[in-house]
Amino acid sequence: MKPEVEEIWRWLDAVPDPEIPVISVVDLGIVRDVAWQGETLEVAVTPTYSGCPATTVISLDIETALRDRGVKDLRIRTQISPPWTSEWLSDKGRARLLECGIAPPRAAGGPEHCPRCRSTDVVRVSQFGSTPCKAHWRCKDCLEPFDYFKCI
Repeated sequence: MKPEVEEIWRWLDAVPDPEIPVISVVDLGIVRDVAWQGETLEVAVTPTYSGCPATTVISLDIETALRDRGVKDLRIRTQISPPWTSEWLSDKGRARLLECGIAPPRAAGGPEHCPRCRSTDVVRVSQFGSTPCKAHWRCKDCLEPFDYFKCI
């Protein structure tokens, strides 16, 4: 018996992003579609950017999670259009980023405040953070460094 698509979405919501494991691939917004095509389950995934080094690992993690739950006939399709945007992050995902000390992206550019002390007195240290999709910032009040998830 084929599992319902809604159940598959719940399974995928438990698959962590390999670079930011506090957020799922669903909350990151990279799982674009889940659908049965006859007896084949097709999952469309949009990488955060074309050179994302985690794309292969994400596909393998999705495949493992689904095969572990009995999905035998599976196709993971990379969908590059439309390109991923940080607007696809879920509210739950944004909150999880903040909880773990990563400032979520915002259209105005740069973090709204320090994810640790909430001070708005922050400064960019480098456009490049711990991963290519993050920038390195520092709070001038608590002096703690933090990552800012870049707006794409």
